[in-house]
Amino acid sequence: MTTRRSLLLPRRITQLLVGLFLYGIGIAFIVRGEIGASPWDVLTQGIANHVPLSFGTITVLTSVVVLLFWIPLRQKPGVGTLLNALLVGPAADVGLALIPAGQDLWLRIVFFIIGLVVLSAATGLYIGAHFGPGPRDGLMTGLHRVTGWRIWIVRTAIEVTVVLIGWMLGGNVGIGTLAFALLVGPLCQYFMRVFAIRLPERDAASAT
Repeated sequence: MTTRRSLLLPRRITQLLVGLFLYGIGIAFIVRGEIGASPWDVLTQGIANHVPLSFGTITVLTSVVVLLFWIPLRQKPGVGTLLNALLVGPAADVGLALIPAGQDLWLRIVFFIIGLVVLSAATGLYIGAHFGPGPRDGLMTGLHRVTGWRIWIVRTAIEVTVVLIGWMLGGNVGIGTLAFALLVGPLCQYFMRVFAIRLPERDAASAT
């Protein structure tokens, strides 16, 4: 069992880091699609309209604030949680620097589709590595545990709240926001099955 754990560790670390980088790239494609961002990115866009900080920097700071909410919920972050908070934002800035804005509608739709698929695959990669949930996922599961509400109710409440705040601040809400809400769950579930790494039972328990 120890040998198998040692052999899996390089793959898990690689999968985590690749997943987090691709998650940021997926965000960038969706934002450059300009047909409506994901709920949390609507909030980031809204904040970016009022402060002289990059999209990625705001993403990092938002993640830090979300992690502070973990404290009263008694959620314990993993290595993957902390790396998620620190790396996704810079990766998004890289993507935004490379992907051109202001394209024709058909190309923006393609950007959105690419972004949705890349982000969903990236979610499967980093969650499948078993280093802990992302800050926003942990907030959702923590509230679910404390309140007893169903996961979908908690997630909907959180995302409606951040969309409304982001929209009031000037974030881009559109058909893409609705498409993201409807499609990201099934896509993430598919890629989580594809990229899940099977750990020895004892390791799997300690990694969650």
